[in-house]
Amino acid sequence: MRLGIHYANFSHPGGPEALAPRLAETARVADQGGAAMFTVMDHWFQMETLGGPAEPMLEGYTTLGYLAAVTERLRLSLLVTGTTYRHPGLLAKIVTTLDVLSGGRAMLGIGAAWYEREHLGLGVPFPPVAERFERLEETLRICRQMWSDDDGAFEGKHYRLAETVCVPRPIQQPRPPVLIGGSGERKTLRLVAQYADACNLFGEGPEVVAHKLEVLERHCADVGRDAAEIEKTMIFAGDPLADVDGFLRQMTEYAAVGIELVTMMPAGDDPVAWTTRVCEDVLPRLGEI
Repeated sequence: MRLGIHYANFSHPGGPEALAPRLAETARVADQGGAAMFTVMDHWFQMETLGGPAEPMLEGYTTLGYLAAVTERLRLSLLVTGTTYRHPGLLAKIVTTLDVLSGGRAMLGIGAAWYEREHLGLGVPFPPVAERFERLEETLRICRQMWSDDDGAFEGKHYRLAETVCVPRPIQQPRPPVLIGGSGERKTLRLVAQYADACNLFGEGPEVVAHKLEVLERHCADVGRDAAEIEKTMIFAGDPLADVDGFLRQMTEYAAVGIELVTMMPAGDDPVAWTTRVCEDVLPRLGEI
């Protein structure tokens, strides 16, 4: 099993001046320590569970561009882009830019968006959930077209593009990989089957994850796709350093049902030290699972 580091909490000692060096050093440690992926959230306000809008939050793609310059191997992604946050053609261009500047390490992590407060707070439209999923599907189609040889028009229900020009092309061919986050069985996992190279589930227990992956397999069968083509990832809320052996036993159970990569958020006030210990004490054993 492989490891991803999800840097979601920016509320550490030192104020704004400490954010950039701490973030960069955490990413460098993950990069040099053998982690496979480094992600940040796509929010303008910090989530309520981490203190809400009073706490610091950095814009996601600017952050990834900064991290591209201080890392060499890590896959870089948001976990995940909200489909409401950027027009799809611009989103494809942004991810392409990240891919080119990182030497082919960008991933488009995307979902239907959910944090209504930040939309209302900053004046961004927040349509009903059914429309957000319609927009998500159109966004996925537009990104595919932007990353193809077809630079013609796109006509959808919500988006109309006269030209889908994207130059330079991404370094990764035929396109950067796409990850869709979420566990919804009727809509989200169907979109994974149709459009994604990876899914990201919540670590709600091996039995729940096994069920979600069975649902995904059924959607893949419906669209004529081999489910083995899709990378199965999950986000895990615990701290592996609290009980390394116990954590590895849990990951063995998740691996048995199909999970290939687990991503975790640094715990405590020192993400550099936490990431260093995880890469030294956990990652080598995790890689044996």
